[in-house]
Amino acid sequence: MRKILKKFMLAAALTAAAAGALIGCAGKTTQDNSAKNSGDTFTVGFDAEFPPYGYKDDSGEYVGFDLDLAAEVCERNGWELVKQPIEWQSKDMELNSGMIDCIWNGFTMDGRESDYTWSSAYVDNSQVVVVKKSSGITKLSELTGKNVIVQSDSSALAALTGEDATEENIALAASFKSLQQVGDYNSAFLNLDAGSADAICMDIGVAKYEVESRGSEFIILDEHVSTEAYGIGFKKGNTQLRNQVQETLNEMLADGTFDAIVQKWGLEDSACLGEPGTDEVMKSEETQEETESVFVRLADILSQLGSGMLASLAIFVLTLIFSLPLGLLITFVRRSKFRVLNWLARIYISIMRGTPLMLQLLVVFFGPYYLFGMSLSNSYRFYAVIIGFSLNYAAYFAEIYRSGIEAVPKGQYEAASVLGYSRVQTFGRIIFPQMVKIVLPPVTNEVITLVKDTSLAFALAYTEMFTLAKQIAAAQTSIMPLFVAGLFYYIFNFIVAYVMELLEKKMKY
Repeated sequence: MRKILKKFMLAAALTAAAAGALIGCAGKTTQDNSAKNSGDTFTVGFDAEFPPYGYKDDSGEYVGFDLDLAAEVCERNGWELVKQPIEWQSKDMELNSGMIDCIWNGFTMDGRESDYTWSSAYVDNSQVVVVKKSSGITKLSELTGKNVIVQSDSSALAALTGEDATEENIALAASFKSLQQVGDYNSAFLNLDAGSADAICMDIGVAKYEVESRGSEFIILDEHVSTEAYGIGFKKGNTQLRNQVQETLNEMLADGTFDAIVQKWGLEDSACLGEPGTDEVMKSEETQEETESVFVRLADILSQLGSGMLASLAIFVLTLIFSLPLGLLITFVRRSKFRVLNWLARIYISIMRGTPLMLQLLVVFFGPYYLFGMSLSNSYRFYAVIIGFSLNYAAYFAEIYRSGIEAVPKGQYEAASVLGYSRVQTFGRIIFPQMVKIVLPPVTNEVITLVKDTSLAFALAYTEMFTLAKQIAAAQTSIMPLFVAGLFYYIFNFIVAYVMELLEKKMKY
């Protein structure tokens, strides 16, 4: 016991020390003035689900307005363009680690002026609201009491809840029944289509593309939530590369190439490169140093992660409560002498183990609507998470139980029969205790995996701890919240493993 606690304390101390170091490093501004020469690669980070600025077309190629601009810039400078799709919440880590050279994908400057080295604004964009045409919603004030969805770390989220959000938008967001976050706009429209959301707040350019491509079922409200500008974001301090790209864009504007690309993508009403005031952010850049205490930042991160930790714990506990007994029931069906039941159990286990858990969650959540036309409520989101996790883990537990039962020698059954035990008594008093002892190690592995798998709940726009950590990391442009979340997972799994080890020792008789 003491040895285990010493190991835990040592690991926690080392982790905390590393956390402090990372926070300290995150607070410093790194100056990177790397330029590029002819023949170098130019890696553009973009969201591959953000049409018309960047997305994958029917032929499987990454295309879009921003990618066309980047391709022309590369051609004029003799660079090789590398189109790098990124997870939007991880964009800052991709940029600061040098994995990408810039973020070029309808990237909003508003509220992020001091976080990056910016090009001048080239698109004047607005945040709008998309609803179903049949919803009866015609203006922003009618969103009161409605479920609204935004993309995580998006301009729409910032416009409604960010530090620079207007009082009107803060009041508007407060009037919603809920403000949910999803990873991409396709998921947002799935929620809107199924009725689990009433509206989507998003960029007007993307909204127009999505509404046009999805038929006449959706409309864009006339009122705009906010207006913003798009720019190209470079690593803070990398002015030399920014200047190379900006000069090339200016050349493209002068010779008409920029306007030609704008017309190709139908963005004539939004393009603003070269207009008065579009270079204000670029000209007013100042390097700002972080002065906030390490411990203050850590305390702030922990306080923000609190609700996410509770959500992850709820998924973990409820999944075990339902999946452990359900797995035993499936084991009985799987061992049944009735071929129909036996094969049904086999097929169920095969599907659950052979398909991704994320896909199963989506089927559980959206299935009732697309299969039976049932309208979904926002409260069903959490139930779908628990149902999906329970059904998935029950299949794994069922096979673990079956292997444990079949590992018990047949002589045990024969001895019980001689003693006059019934089949129920034989299983309950003789087979089950031995089975539990045999399956504890593999069950422990599955339980530990469950702790980490709770992060997949984000597929249904349910905000658990890791999702919240990614959102905080994106807002603070720091990896520290993810590191703190990782520490939580480690501590939680350490406790789980320790409890299971005690059970194993208790079963050794």
